[in-house]
Amino acid sequence: MKNYSYIPKGVCSKLITFGIDDGGKLRNVKFTSGCPGNLAAIGKLVEGADPKEIVRILKGNDCAGRGTSCADQLAIAIEAALAEG
Repeated sequence: MKNYSYIPKGVCSKLITFGIDDGGKLRNVKFTSGCPGNLAAIGKLVEGADPKEIVRILKGNDCAGRGTSCADQLAIAIEAALAEG
């Protein structure tokens, strides 16, 4: 499994970490800071999911007019990880 970390921009969360296993599935999505209950729920919901599908679902999600959200930042982090290989 390859592990990634991403510093989100424009949101309360300060760090997003996750892995993509050898089968191409998301694992261990964790947010540091932010809304703990909601962000823990996102991590549980995306566990074992296809990263491209999660990007499709979460990209563009907005939080209170910020133009982004922790979910959107996760999608951006996953896109960067997929581009990195």
